[in-house]
Amino acid sequence: MEWNTLAQRQPYVVKLLTNSLKKERLAHAYLFKGNKGTGKKKISLHLTKAYFCRVRKDSEPCGECPDCKRIDSGNHPDVHLVKPDGQSIKIEQIRQLQKEFSYLGLESKSKAYILEHAERMTNQAANSLLKFLEEPGQETIAILLTENPQQLLDTIRSRCQILTFAPQSQNELIEALTEKDYSNQLARTAAALTNDQAEAEEYLNDEWFVIARKNVLKLGEELFERPQRALLALHEYWNPHFKEKQQVEIGLDLLLIWYKDVFLTQLEEEHSIVYSDHQNILSVQALQSSQSRVRNQMLHILEAKRRLNANMNLQLLMEQLVLRLQEG
Repeated sequence: MEWNTLAQRQPYVVKLLTNSLKKERLAHAYLFKGNKGTGKKKISLHLTKAYFCRVRKDSEPCGECPDCKRIDSGNHPDVHLVKPDGQSIKIEQIRQLQKEFSYLGLESKSKAYILEHAERMTNQAANSLLKFLEEPGQETIAILLTENPQQLLDTIRSRCQILTFAPQSQNELIEALTEKDYSNQLARTAAALTNDQAEAEEYLNDEWFVIARKNVLKLGEELFERPQRALLALHEYWNPHFKEKQQVEIGLDLLLIWYKDVFLTQLEEEHSIVYSDHQNILSVQALQSSQSRVRNQMLHILEAKRRLNANMNLQLLMEQLVLRLQEG
């Protein structure tokens, strides 16, 4: 993988890092923050290759020298990857890292370490790392990866150059998912719920989610075509499937997408709808409903989501929502 390829996803981050490499002005510590699936680890490894490669051209590592190949294979003696041991990164792991760095570099004077999920350090580990960051070696580079930078000590954040990784766009995510042989319809649905590829794949690999989508589409049709059956539909197939609070929340998000699709159809923006496999009924509903009615229906769902977080009875919540959606 080259910087040009990585720049397609993270142009700002790549430009800053390649400029620093060309000018030989890399920081001694970086904090890469961003959602899962934004390329933090890929870019950290490519940066490490560029840092160690002795025959790189401008900012691009050669990919063929012993340093590049060892980093690719994960066994470079002077590059250390630290991951949580169980739920956290423990002080013993940081001490071991410091011990490794006290030795002379086996291949060169340079050393690098990458901390995955840096926010999961215990307080002891974080304070130990802080001393390490305050007294960096002459040719040491540290890269901390995190999805939750606010959970890191302010003092650690202040000693790193912070780079923010942009989330994946919805279209990019749909393309990435369909390349992995997920159906376009399911990929579009998952991408409407999250811009995190790993989370999207969790949804798509879960048969519960596939059935949830079908049930929500069925309820959307019932509410429009046979509103008098909607309460019965809750007892037939909604309540048995959406049993827990988290499941109901996903169901409400999927139902909200239905009404957003109706609204987009009214605005003649059909290219943006998620449930394109139900475009016919969406078009009929868009014609027979006013925009203000559809807006109110979306507001009712958002209100139900708010009440859900207030620990309301799940069945009562859905019954009240269905009645409000029928009224418009």
